[in-house]
Amino acid sequence: MDFIEELRWRGMLHDMTPETEEYLKSGQATGYIGFDPTAPSLTIGNYVQIMILTLFQRAGHKPIVLMGGATGRIGDPSMRDTERELKSYEELEHNLLHQKDQFRKLLNFEEGENKAVFRNNLDYYQNMNVLDFLRDAGKNFTVNYMMAKESVKKRIETGLSFTEFSYQLIQGYDFQLLYQHDDCKVQMGGSDQWGNITSGIEMIRRNLTKKAYALTTPLLTKADGSKFGKSLDGNIWLDKNLTSPYKFYQFWINADDRDIPKFIKYFSLKSREEMEDNLRLAETEPREAKKKLAEELTIRIHSWQDFDNVMKVSEIMFNPKMDEQQLKSLSESVWAAVSREVPSFSISQSILSESVNLVDLLTDHTEIFASKGEARRAIKNNALKLNKAKVETADHTVSQDDTYHSKYVLIENGKKNKFVLMF
Repeated sequence: MDFIEELRWRGMLHDMTPETEEYLKSGQATGYIGFDPTAPSLTIGNYVQIMILTLFQRAGHKPIVLMGGATGRIGDPSMRDTERELKSYEELEHNLLHQKDQFRKLLNFEEGENKAVFRNNLDYYQNMNVLDFLRDAGKNFTVNYMMAKESVKKRIETGLSFTEFSYQLIQGYDFQLLYQHDDCKVQMGGSDQWGNITSGIEMIRRNLTKKAYALTTPLLTKADGSKFGKSLDGNIWLDKNLTSPYKFYQFWINADDRDIPKFIKYFSLKSREEMEDNLRLAETEPREAKKKLAEELTIRIHSWQDFDNVMKVSEIMFNPKMDEQQLKSLSESVWAAVSREVPSFSISQSILSESVNLVDLLTDHTEIFASKGEARRAIKNNALKLNKAKVETADHTVSQDDTYHSKYVLIENGKKNKFVLMF
């Protein structure tokens, strides 16, 4: 696979320095992308750059994941309107270790001449004398040069601390150190990083009299102009405890039809032929194309088991023909997944020591109905279901026999309102 040609076909190449393409065609290269551990997990916004490293590795090159143990303590001013709130060292270290675990699942760190490696820029700086850094890194750039960077110009009127102003020096010096220690001659990143990346190239030219290379990807935006990687509820995380596999899957299903061709090219790892088939499908049956992409990404980011659970949760949520027998067949992990996706109420197990009136249970121990009268009206209007079975009378009772896995009960009030009781 030709890395640059692949990026061009996918629409993922924004800019690159002269002779980068020729260098990458000349043999195996080592390249890196930096990730600051300022968040508790990687997001699908980060996944754009992870895809770049994945394609780089698939093209036979060697990727370095540079963890920003040091730069995360400083704060990158790029794409920020205000000063970043500094994280504690303990939080940054916790985030870094968790993100490394996530990377291990997404890139090959185990075998082959081009297996990926981690580097942490804190290892470079934690014992470095500030005077040595200023002599080696700071002497290379004038203040005018640093002020001309887009990330700085955008913030100069609203306020920019010296801490964030110095970020480009550290990122530039990272590149030089990786060049010296790992023969890493290529830095990649989003187009908002171009200024910091070219600072590194200039530093290598001045300090080492060597040539380095760079390329960037376009910033991915959605058809409505909003930033990719967020939903109405906030970030879409790659951690199932922060964004459930079901919500992750639904993000792709609910995407604007106009975005699907771009998303297929950015994120699918199917063969070119399969991707082209799905691109044609996106023109005629966009929902089916979304399903294919959502399935691929849910399995890759999470697992087959998580995808299977997502499908079963979707059955409960949207299949009106599902019955009590099908509910019985669901595993405890599926019920746990359902309880995370719909409003759920924890109720003491002792409540079911004897049969309890359903109306009393729902009004005394949940917020599904505001009053017993409201609950009775729902029953009278044939709106209330218990485990997919219509509740016929206000005298209906619930016992331990009605629970699944001795814990879960499904309540439906109308077609759209679903709730889980957990005992």
